[in-house]
Amino acid sequence: MSRSYFISGIGTGVGKTITAAVLTQLWAAEYWKPIQAGDLQQTDSDTVRSLSDKVKQIHPERFRLNLPASPHEAAAQDGLSIALEDFELPVTKQPLIVEGAGGLFVPINEQHFIIDLISRLQLPVILVIKDYLGCINHSLLSINALRTQAIPLAYVVFNGNFKPATRSIIHTHLPAHTLSIDIPEMEMPEAAAIERVSEHIKQQLN
Repeated sequence: MSRSYFISGIGTGVGKTITAAVLTQLWAAEYWKPIQAGDLQQTDSDTVRSLSDKVKQIHPERFRLNLPASPHEAAAQDGLSIALEDFELPVTKQPLIVEGAGGLFVPINEQHFIIDLISRLQLPVILVIKDYLGCINHSLLSINALRTQAIPLAYVVFNGNFKPATRSIIHTHLPAHTLSIDIPEMEMPEAAAIERVSEHIKQQLN
């Protein structure tokens, strides 16, 4: 389905959930977080629900794990194991935004990583980038990993403020036809801010 994507990041805490909220608002999309590790009282699904009033449906997580850790560790702590075969895309009527856990090489078991889950689900990727010391390296490694596994990189999201030199070098090494989206710095995102940003992005992409 067009405009169905897997959101990953160059690391943890770079803004995947905020990006998911913005894009579900922008495209009136459905949302799915396959693995939630930790924060079960306020999940990423709960956050998207509170920030995007246009999200059409939020699909239940396949795994809800107690420990805020990599899925393979959190699952082991809960006496569970995760296999790629556990995941199938939900049936949807609208575009679907799927949010991963951490970055591409976060392990879901001893052999497989988030990037393997993306390959199984056969969705193009939206890669979220935040500017910090080391983000160029993490960004280019992520871009190269997607290229190596022939996973399309549809968008990169520059989340927050960026040094011009950082943004420029990442842009230089994007695959052809990859689009970029800018999300401004938001310390305390609220639904009204998410709506404003989604309208701004609509203008960027038109």
